[in-house]
Amino acid sequence: MSLGESFSRVLDAARAGAEWGVTALYRDLSDPVLRYLQSQEPMEAEDIASEAWIDVARALPRFRGGEDDLRRFVFTIARRRLVDHRRKAFRRRTQPVPTELMEPHLPKGDVEAEAVGGLTAREGAMALLSRLPPEQAEIVLLRVVGGFTADEVARLVGKRAGTVRVLQHRALSRLAAELAREGVTPERLRAMW
Repeated sequence: MSLGESFSRVLDAARAGAEWGVTALYRDLSDPVLRYLQSQEPMEAEDIASEAWIDVARALPRFRGGEDDLRRFVFTIARRRLVDHRRKAFRRRTQPVPTELMEPHLPKGDVEAEAVGGLTAREGAMALLSRLPPEQAEIVLLRVVGGFTADEVARLVGKRAGTVRVLQHRALSRLAAELAREGVTPERLRAMW
């Protein structure tokens, strides 16, 4: 399909924001763009195409050229959205593992309760300051020493409550492992003070 002699008029209308002009360009190119994306990413093609068309609409006022140039322009944008999608998917890739295979590697007991239960506020604060990354130390100090809930800490540090819980869990797991490696028990920590 081609707009032929009406291309310039349609392009000018689309640049000016006329709905009929944008619709004509979309109708002319949407099927080939979608087919291209479906051949590359069948499950995500429609989402990628919609992102590409949003980018096309934003860039259309700056576009200069003929009908073939516009076709290349639209496909270039679609391909860039495809590449972006693949990069994101690659960074987030996960491979599901059956629970039975993971169970032997999971920590036993309640690591958070064990670590917090064995430390007084002062002991915990001193150990955390020297052994944890600053962000984790701050979270645990606010939770343990400050006595704040995860929601309250989240508001204080500008993070989501789930992120606070994850950081706290990682910090306490790390601290418990380090103390266990060194043979430090809660009683021994108390005796040091």
